[in-house]
Amino acid sequence: MAEVGIFVGTMYGNALLVAEEAETILGEMGHKATVYEDPELADWQKYQGLYALVVTSTTGQGDLPDSIVPLFRGLKDLGYQPEMRYGIIALGDSSYANFCGGGKLFDALLQEQSAKRVGDMLMIDAAEHPEPESESNPWVEHWGTLLG
Repeated sequence: MAEVGIFVGTMYGNALLVAEEAETILGEMGHKATVYEDPELADWQKYQGLYALVVTSTTGQGDLPDSIVPLFRGLKDLGYQPEMRYGIIALGDSSYANFCGGGKLFDALLQEQSAKRVGDMLMIDAAEHPEPESESNPWVEHWGTLLG
């Protein structure tokens, strides 16, 4: 089955909870998944040619949480990565102007670098879903079936 690095950007722990649930679900499906709570570029590079799942919340200004900024900056410098396949779970609050901005920033960067997104990006609205895993778990189950 597939090998998946799960890269987390969290402020209050919800994205980490979603990532840990994803790790469990993917493991039960026979995939090998590992969560990176404070991800760095070296962690990401281990998954070139494999799969990455970015699970990130968004600040009120639509930015990335501090815990994932070093990875994002490193990826900007990395550039072209057509062999990378990825998925994104974005957490946000629709009462803010830049809803799920963190996930959208990651998706735009990876698209620019010719990485291949597997499936659609999941955007979870905290205003509608105070327990984000209720939305993410079924998405992860489906996403896991798309992995080679």
